[in-house]
Amino acid sequence: MDRLWAPWRMEYIDKVNEPKKCIFCVDNSISEEEMFERLILVVRKDYVVLMNKFPYNTGHLLVAPRKHVGDFLQLTPEEGKMLFEGTQRAIEVLAEVMKPHGFNVGLNIGRVAGAGIAEHLHVHIVPRWNGDTNFMPVVGDTKVMPQLLKELYPKLKKAFEKL
Repeated sequence: MDRLWAPWRMEYIDKVNEPKKCIFCVDNSISEEEMFERLILVVRKDYVVLMNKFPYNTGHLLVAPRKHVGDFLQLTPEEGKMLFEGTQRAIEVLAEVMKPHGFNVGLNIGRVAGAGIAEHLHVHIVPRWNGDTNFMPVVGDTKVMPQLLKELYPKLKKAFEKL
């Protein structure tokens, strides 16, 4: 039997039975330290932007309304407008900082549609580059991530602050 040592998983295992807080629900008094730990880039009146801890690609961001809803139809027209304003700002920052060749942008509404956190609606923004697909996911069932999340965080945070 092959073994893969992953001691960082112990933090998850130790907390698996603890009540879970919604990752998208953010208190207005959140500290910069907690924002860094949770990879939260922006907290606005109507939306929050954070980095995906399990990204499809480097720079994978999530934009969520501050209102805790799982259904797009539960947003008011103004809340929907603000969610997409946040999405535009996130794309603008990624374009400036990472210079991707394109983006995948989407919503997974409901668990059956692939929503990992179905209780709180969120938009996925995945930057894409020519050549960012290769044989590793197909042959090795492994995605190569070329940059650490905590290394990219300050660059994106700084760009958001300039907006």
